[in-house]
This record gives sequence, C-alpha cells and structure tokens, in this order.
Amino acid sequence: MRLSRLLGERYKEKPAEASLISHIFLLRGGYVKQVSNGIYSLLPPAKRIVSKIEQIIREEMDSIGGQEVLLPVVMPKELWEESGRYKAIGAELARFKDRNDHDMLLGMTHEEAAVHLVRNDAVSYSKYPFMIYQIQTKFRDEPRPRGGLIRVREFTMKDAYSFHTSQEDLEKFYQECFEAYHRIFRRVGIPEVVAVGSDTGMMGGNVAHEFMLLCEAGEDTIAVCKQCGYKANLEVARANIKHNDCSENILKEVHTPDITTIDDLASFFGLPAGRFVKSAVFAVQNSSKPLVVFIRGDLEVNEAKLRKIVGANVFPLTEHKDVPLCFGFIGPMGLDEVELDIIFDRSLEGELNLICGANKKDYHMKGFSMKRDIKVDKYYDVSKINSGDRCLNCNSGVIELVRGIEVGNIFQLGTKYTASMNMEYTDVDGQRKNPIMGCYGIGVGRLMAAVIEARHDDYGPIWPVSIAPWHIHICVLNSNKEGVNEFAFELYEKLRQQKYEVIIDDRGLNAGVQFADADLLGIPVRVIVSAKNLEANKIEICTRDKKIKKLVDKDDIIKEIQSLLT
Repeated sequence: MRLSRLLGERYKEKPAEASLISHIFLLRGGYVKQVSNGIYSLLPPAKRIVSKIEQIIREEMDSIGGQEVLLPVVMPKELWEESGRYKAIGAELARFKDRNDHDMLLGMTHEEAAVHLVRNDAVSYSKYPFMIYQIQTKFRDEPRPRGGLIRVREFTMKDAYSFHTSQEDLEKFYQECFEAYHRIFRRVGIPEVVAVGSDTGMMGGNVAHEFMLLCEAGEDTIAVCKQCGYKANLEVARANIKHNDCSENILKEVHTPDITTIDDLASFFGLPAGRFVKSAVFAVQNSSKPLVVFIRGDLEVNEAKLRKIVGANVFPLTEHKDVPLCFGFIGPMGLDEVELDIIFDRSLEGELNLICGANKKDYHMKGFSMKRDIKVDKYYDVSKINSGDRCLNCNSGVIELVRGIEVGNIFQLGTKYTASMNMEYTDVDGQRKNPIMGCYGIGVGRLMAAVIEARHDDYGPIWPVSIAPWHIHICVLNSNKEGVNEFAFELYEKLRQQKYEVIIDDRGLNAGVQFADADLLGIPVRVIVSAKNLEANKIEICTRDKKIKKLVDKDDIIKEIQSLLT
C-alpha cells in the first residue's frame, strides 16, 4: 500500500468530541468517521484490523465445532413475540413498519433467529450437541453512546448459540467456549482480560460470565478480591456484610420533624448509617402495585439484582400521587393493609436495635428488632457491594472496585427460548423435550478499541502483529536524493513477494510528519530509508513500541525484519 493513496487523513490535534484514548486515536489516525451519534464508518486501516480479529474468532469458534451461519438483521415482530421479548425490551429495540404496514425490528441480538433457523431440523437427539455462530451487524438504540467504539448503536458482533440435550453437556461446552475466549483475547494481544461472574440481564438464564479488560476507560465496575481471586460484576457481586453488634432495646416512637434522609437521621440520633432501616420504592413493569425494598441505611439497592428477583424491569417510583405510603417515613411495621410488594435485603437479617420509619409523618421508631417486631419469610441479596467490604468467597480478603471494558460475554440460557418458541427434539426414549441453550458474544469493534486502551503510548496505538493493519511501515526520507526511492521501492516489492503486508510512505514529506503518521498507524516494524544511512550501506529499523532501534547492513535488512516479526 502506498500511503499517498490511503483513504483517511491523520491529525495532530485532539478531537474535541473525544475523551477516551481509543476514541482519540481512532479519529486522529484515520481509522473511523462518525456518521451519526453512536454510528461509525470504518476506513481501510480499521477494516483491515477488524478483518484479522474476525479471522481469529472464526478459527477459535471452528476449533470447538462451531458452524458459521448468517442470520438476518431485520426480523418480523412475530419472532420476538414468541420469546416474549418484543414487549419486555424497551426503546433500545428499534421497531419499524415495512411498506406493507408489517411490524419489523432491527436485531440487537439473535437468539430468536437462531432458534427459528434450527428448530425444524434438529428434531432428534442424534443431532445434538451443536453450535452455530455468525459475525453480523447489530443495532441497539443505546440512549447514551460514548467513547467512540466502546458504546455504540450500530456494531459488529460475533454471536454463537449452542444447543444441548442435558445441563451437563451445556456446562462442558460452556467451559470449552470459556477457554476459547481466553485464546482469542491472547491472540489479539490482550491476554490480561479476566472473566467475571455477571448478571444474565435481558438474555435470561442462570449463569453468565463477562470478559473484562481492566482499565480506567471502562464503564463497568468490577469487584475484585486480591486475596482469593474472586471477581464479579458489580451487578451480581456479593459481600460478606458485617452486622451490627447490638443488644435488643425497647421499641419507642420518636418525633423527627422533617427529617427524611439517612444522613440527617444519623446526625439527629448520633448513630452510624448502618443502624437505620432505609426504604426504596420502585415501580414494576406490568404491575400496578408499588414495590418497597427495605435495606440497611449504609447500603444501596442494586437494581440489576432486584430485576432478577422480581422477573421484570423496575424503576424508582417518582410519582407519589395516590400511593398509600408516608414517603420519608416508610417503615416495615404496619403495612399489612397496604396493597404493595415488599422485599427485605439480607443486610437486615438478625439485626437488633435499629431505627426505622413509623409510617407516620415526622416520626420514626427507635429500638426496632427484625426478629421481635416483624415476621420475614425470606431475605434477598439486593444490595450493592462497596469497596472495603469483606469478601464472601474467602471471608478474609477485602473487596476492591476497579473499572473494566466488557469485551465478551457467555450465558447458560437453559430453555428460555426453546420452550417459549416450541423447539423440541425426540430423545433416546422417544420423549419430546426442549433443548438447552448457551449463547456467546464478542463485540468486534469494541475489541479493537479495547486493544488501543491497553496498547498505546502518547503518540498512538501499538498494534500487536496479529491484528496490525500492516506488518511493516517503510518511511522514505530524502526521497529526492539519488538511490533512496529506488532502494525503498525495491525493498517494498521484495517484502510483498514474501507475503508481508507493507505500507510505504511515498509522499516525500519531512521526517517529523512521516514519523508522527507512522506512530498513529501503529505498525509493529518500521524501516527508515535515508540518504545518509544508504551512503554507509545501512538501514534503520525499529519497533513501534520503541524498545528496539538499530542500524543494520542493507543486505541484511529482510533477515532482520523477519527476525523482529517472528
């Protein structure tokens, strides 16, 4: 490739709209161009990188028995009505009518299409297990796109779907895919990616893992215990909550005029926030009853955990009109006659001598005991974990909260989709059963951006050779001097004949501009051809990470390049 013909310009200035390192360098380096909010075109360097990432993914999916297919981006409403997700998912799902006034949608994921593809073929146990995968465009009408390719609306994703006749078989394949994902991340140049337990979210199922690149640019929060290695997304992480050491006390009503927040109550009573019962009120999708969550005052409700418990989306209740609750003074006692649902967080289990709302304006109850003053059938884990909490896994380590970019995820779906969409097979005993599913995703563009976040310096990306847009970058200095261009292009052609991917800077610009552009392109090996060095029969060779820089005899240059790339 001649740099003079390469589409896309490189820029010295930092784009005003970019804050993340990957977004800055993707724009400055001529990799992407924004079309709309959260929608980008890929220019040739980015397309070459993405194609190499996709090939690595294909090789690893094929190695565990995957069969590549291609499912449609546009699907009819009826397919998603079968699974129940058409109404369950909100505005993120892009819906439209075609010219025949038929309701259609743009796929943000393809579980329904995958089941539709195979349900009439995989009707005997002898077909199982199997896995299909695709690399396809998705559209999610993300409300807050950010960070360039980190969070977008239109994206390319590898999604795979496996089908099994037993939970044991699913778990076996799940582990195979788990290991294949780690191989993928190693091969693209970010072996430090870690797997963490995660929420199944809208996908459903019981078990899920996210693959996280831990870095400050991440928008996900991960709970980590360095003592035992426990890692979990904040949405599912559990802490070993330390309970109050209190003795039981008499229950009495206390006048608390206009004191409604935990902070103000803590000041009023001179007690820590952990000695109070806090109430959080939610609206539940498709339910007319409010949901009250009681939790210890020093903790916050984790809405992802709450959604999983109630089996529906939940939203903080902001409209209080006609709701029979004394907001600001809600407590657990005396709610039997009120039409609502109640959940108690496990942080309250066994607690004594607490302060809670009296369900009466300007009053709280002091000396409240969970064992004595109320009957609770079941406690739930709905609290957010905090930095400094004791690890529940090892009971000795301390939880730290770190940031991470999600670069992949895997789910054990169970029969959520096969049962709702009537996919059945006949087992060895002649009985009809629903197959058990798993699904496995990797965002391709996000993975490219994540590599930049992990592999860069102040001047641009440092691409691993496995996914670099080209292997070798030839800079031609003093191209007007005799013999310089001739040698540079002779080397260029020899390297191409040996199947190396080479780009040559044939623009005749000064060294500073050429080197700045080479840094933004981030190609692993740089060869610098100059008149001064040629006079001494030398060529300069260096690596993009700046670790190697040396002069070599021009007759040995190809051998040296081969050695560096190896």
